[in-house]
Amino acid sequence: MQAGKKIAVIAGDGIGKEVTEQAVRVLDSLSEKFGVPFDVDLLPYGSDYYLETGIALPHELRLQIGRDYDAVLLGAVGDPRIEDNVTGREIVLGLRVDLDLYMNVRPVNLVDERVTPLKGKRIEDIQFTIVRENTEGCYGGLGGQQHPDSNHEVATATMIATSRGVERVIRGAFEFAKRNGKQRLCLVHKANAIPQFFLLWLRHLKSIAKEYPEIQASDMLVDRAAMEIIRAPEQFDVLVTSNLLGDILSDLAAMVGGGLGLAASANIHPGKIGLFEPVHGSAPDIAGQGKANPLAMVMSLALMLRHLGYERLALTVEAAVTEAVRSRNTTHDLDGSLSTKEVGDFLISWIEKNARVASNAA
Repeated sequence: MQAGKKIAVIAGDGIGKEVTEQAVRVLDSLSEKFGVPFDVDLLPYGSDYYLETGIALPHELRLQIGRDYDAVLLGAVGDPRIEDNVTGREIVLGLRVDLDLYMNVRPVNLVDERVTPLKGKRIEDIQFTIVRENTEGCYGGLGGQQHPDSNHEVATATMIATSRGVERVIRGAFEFAKRNGKQRLCLVHKANAIPQFFLLWLRHLKSIAKEYPEIQASDMLVDRAAMEIIRAPEQFDVLVTSNLLGDILSDLAAMVGGGLGLAASANIHPGKIGLFEPVHGSAPDIAGQGKANPLAMVMSLALMLRHLGYERLALTVEAAVTEAVRSRNTTHDLDGSLSTKEVGDFLISWIEKNARVASNAA
C-alpha cells in the first residue's frame, strides 16, 4: 500500500489522552473503510514526560516535527503540578510560533438546536467561523515587571502587530470565505481604545476587500461583536480578529454552538503543516473517569482531514458526530449517558455502517 500522510499525535495531559485515543480509533476506522493509509506516530510529549525527563518540547524538536510530518493532532496540555506552564508554552504556543501557524480557525456550526443556549435559534442561524491571528498580538511574552511584590510594582505587556502578519491573516480569512462560499466577512477590533494597534488592521481590511468584491466586508467593535454573537449570530459568516480578542470570542462562540465539547480548532499555515486540537483544556478533575467528551477532538480530526485534502473523509466524520449528538449517543454534558470510549464505539460503528466508499476518497 502506498505510504500515507504522516501524522504526529501528541495526546498531552489529563483528558487529552482519553479523547485522543478515540480520535485515533476513528482515524484507523476511516483508513480501513476507505483504503486511505495514514502513517501515525504517537509522540510522548506532555506534562508526565516533562516531569520524568525535564523535556517539554524544545525549539529543535518543534522544528523537526515541522519537517517530518504533514499534520499534528494534539489532545490537551496543562497540569497543575507545573506552575510555570512550560509544557503549554513549548507544546502549544511553541508549535504555533515555530511552525508559523498564523491562522487559528474555529468553526461554530450548530448541529442540533437542542444544544444551543440561545432561545429560538435554528441550525442555519449558527454557522460561522472565527479566524484568529495566531502568532502576534500580546502573546509573544514581551514585557515584564519592575519592583515586584511592592506597591510600586509595574507590569507591562506589549502588543505586536506587523503589517505582514495582519495582511496575511486578513487575506487568509477572505480566501477561507471565498473557498467556502461565504458572503460576509467582519473584522472585529478595538480601534477606539487601541488605535495604534487596530488602525493597521482597518487599513489592511479596506485595501484587501477591494480584491474580493463578491464578499461583503465590514468591521465591528469587539464589545458589540460579543453581544451580537449572542443576539443575532445569523448575521455572521466569517469573523477575523487579533490573537487576544479571538481567544476570548471563540470560547464565547463555542458555547453558542453547543459548548466546548463540540469546539474544534485548526492552527494552519495554508499549504503547509497544520496543528489540530479541541478548544477545551486538560480537565484533570475528570481525567481517567470516562466522562470526557471526545467529539471536539474528533471534529478537530475532521478539520485535519480537510486540510490534508480528504474532503470525503472529513464529511464522513462530521456526519457521524452530527448523528451522535442528535441521537444522544454522547457523554453527559450533551445529555447522553455514554462513556468516552462508548462514544468512540458509536462513531466507528456509524462509519462502518453508513459511510459510502467512493473511488476517490479525497
